[in-house]
Amino acid sequence: MQSTPFSGFCSLGKMITAKPGKTPIQVLHEYGMKTKNIPVYECERSDVQIHVPTFTFRVTVGDITCTGEGTSKKLAKHRAAEAAINILKANASICFAVPDPLMPDPSKQPKNQLNPIGSLQELAIHHGWRLPEYTLSQEGGPAHKREYTTICRLESFMETGKGASKKQAKRNAAEKFLAKFSNISPENHISLTNVVGHSLGCTWHSLRNSPGEKINLLKRSLLSIPNTDYIQLLSEIAKEQGFNITYLDIEELSANGQYQCLAELSTSPITVCHGSGISCGNAQSDAAHNALQYLKIIAERK
Repeated sequence: MQSTPFSGFCSLGKMITAKPGKTPIQVLHEYGMKTKNIPVYECERSDVQIHVPTFTFRVTVGDITCTGEGTSKKLAKHRAAEAAINILKANASICFAVPDPLMPDPSKQPKNQLNPIGSLQELAIHHGWRLPEYTLSQEGGPAHKREYTTICRLESFMETGKGASKKQAKRNAAEKFLAKFSNISPENHISLTNVVGHSLGCTWHSLRNSPGEKINLLKRSLLSIPNTDYIQLLSEIAKEQGFNITYLDIEELSANGQYQCLAELSTSPITVCHGSGISCGNAQSDAAHNALQYLKIIAERK
């Protein structure tokens, strides 16, 4: 739709000439700031239940309304902004003696400017995998230097990421998966197992049939010997059987005033065991003890 003319059209041309190569969103936003008509974006459609997701965004700048489609929200917004700029350029009262704003080319952007979380989700949709799931597993450190650990699960596989913020930890976990997929052609639909290799977790079947020394020692153990380091014992079994352990300290005390902790094992299915004690360390040890008891029951079952 064409609009009534805005004031300040000539200043728009000068503004873009001074800073060429900006994206359509940036150009349209700066134009809106100059003319007091800030662009408003709305998502009209979002189809993510298909192999290639499609998003439609509508942008309104004063009396001009345009839409754009793309395989990501960002791309759809860029195309909507580009359409609005084309209408403004076609207006006789506007003089654009400058190159068109640049659309972002993901292949030419530095890796740190990409969105690994969105890229991993689009890759999963394209290949027919289940969508990645993110879990904040741990946070610690002093107030001025917090560190967060996030687990990313994709099908039966997982990666962990750490960062100074929850978002950064999530991005780092997604980047680890993407590093494994760097050689996949977008046109090929491929099994996740063929890319990642073996699962980082272990199944109940593999536990019951494992010839491993540690798991078989656990089968014979009563788990009641005083001064046993249950955290170390669980760590040795995890290393032998190929799963990861994450301890999550719970901030709230239990009803009887004890510290609480969850021990999460990346088995398939995931195992989570609760523990409590008079300190954080005791709560972790209790959670590890309960996890060992659970593994013992599973491993002994025929």
